[in-house]
Parts: sequence; C-alpha cells; structure tokens
Amino acid sequence: MHDGTVTARGLRFHYVEWGESRRPPIVCLHGITQTAHSWDEVAAGLAADYRVISIDQRGHGDSDWAPDGDYTRHTQAADLEAIRLVLGLEEFVLAGMSMGGINAITYTAQHPEHVRALIVVDVSPEIEARGVEHIRQFIQQEDVLPDFEDFVARAHAFNPRRSLDNIRSRLRYNLKQLPDGRWTWKYDPYLRSPDRAFRTSLLAGLWEDVRKIRCPTLIVKGAESDILSPAAAQKLQAAIPKSELVTIPGAGHSVMGDNPEAFVAATQAFLARL
Repeated sequence: MHDGTVTARGLRFHYVEWGESRRPPIVCLHGITQTAHSWDEVAAGLAADYRVISIDQRGHGDSDWAPDGDYTRHTQAADLEAIRLVLGLEEFVLAGMSMGGINAITYTAQHPEHVRALIVVDVSPEIEARGVEHIRQFIQQEDVLPDFEDFVARAHAFNPRRSLDNIRSRLRYNLKQLPDGRWTWKYDPYLRSPDRAFRTSLLAGLWEDVRKIRCPTLIVKGAESDILSPAAAQKLQAAIPKSELVTIPGAGHSVMGDNPEAFVAATQAFLARL
C-alpha cells in the first residue's frame, strides 16, 4: 500500500493504491464523511490480483475541501474524470459505496467508455428514510471531543458490528488533532450542515443515469442495511441489463468493513466472470 496525490480541477486529491496487476484497475469511492481507507480490507484482499486505487473525494480525508461548498454528484463525477486523466487510466472497474455509489453511477452514465464494470454498494436512487436519519444523527453530533477514544466509543455505538480495534484503525484516518489537543473530523464540516446533509434533491435524476448503464454491474447489499431495502435493491437490478445482486450476511450499510471477507469473495467471483 502506498499513498499518492494528484491535482485536478484546482484541488489536491489524496489516494491510496495497492497491487501492480496489468488488469484494468479497480477505482474505489467511499461514502459520505468516510475516507479512501474505508476500502482497506477489501483492497488488501484483492491486491494480489488487481491494482486498487481508492480516492479521498473532495472534502474528505486528506483531499482539499471545496471552496464553494460544491459536493454535488455531477461535480464529484467530474473530479473522477479529471483524476482519471492525470493517472492515465483508460479502462477500469469502478466501485462506490453509498455517496460513492451515487457518484459511480453518475460517472458511468457520463463516461461509459472508461468503465469496464461497476460495483454499487448499498445505495440506489431510493433509500430508506430511517437509515438516513440514523446517519444524520451520528454526523450531526458534537464534532470536537477531548479524546480520540471518545470518538471510538461513539462510532462503536453507531455500528456495534465492528470491533473496537477495527474502529480505532479506521478512525486514525478520519480524525485530526487540533492544536489544543482535542480531536475532530477531517471532513469539511459543511457536509454535515442541515442545508447540505442528505437532501433528497441530491438524488434527482439518478434513475435516468441508472438506465443508461450497460456495463456488467454488481449490486451489493448489506443484509442488515437500514439504507437499501430488498425491494429497492431488486428494482435497481431490474433497471440495469447486465446486473446481478448479492446480499452480504452480517453486514449493515458499511458492507465492506462489516464483512470484508464475504465482500471480497463476491467481488472476486464477479470480476472472474468479466
């Protein structure tokens, strides 16, 4: 694993890369308030056979914040196209979870010639209000706490499927220490503001983009997800001609981290059929 940075569309983007395969690489996009490292376990499981590139999207992790507060899906898809050009990627597998899945659908609809296959993780144009509210309550809590372990306890209460050690390893990349010794999130606080977070308008037009997708597509749902219902997952599959749906046991919305072994196995099986 190694880190890299690129400048695209006037912003500095950080990414993490694994593997050296000559096969089309896998480009990974994280969910809202997460980082490139949300794909760590999956990337480690795929790196023997694939080059994996996971990007900190604008406003997240170690990438620049958007000075104008523009975090729309179309803007983030344009970021990906600019990053693709800088990295010299011609064709790749695109994987996105939650917000990253929305951005991946958007990009694939706009640039089908560059996407060999698509992996959409626990999101669709129709998401469950109760799951959205669960996430909103989590990210709109006090964002500065005295101790790193305070955030560990909060994150574990939000998702008890993860071990404390797993959460600590992930939060190393999600948090930063302030000069006064307290801790806070790395992501742009505008992302958690009431006028931005989880507006349904952010999904406007997404079904139209879904219907443009023609590449092989894997839809991954967490069996215990409160964001993607079985009916919505099946509707998404029905809208994409070359798609298949897999449900990962023991996983909620954060599928890759909740059950990385099953996620890797499903991904490997899908990629082997390409």
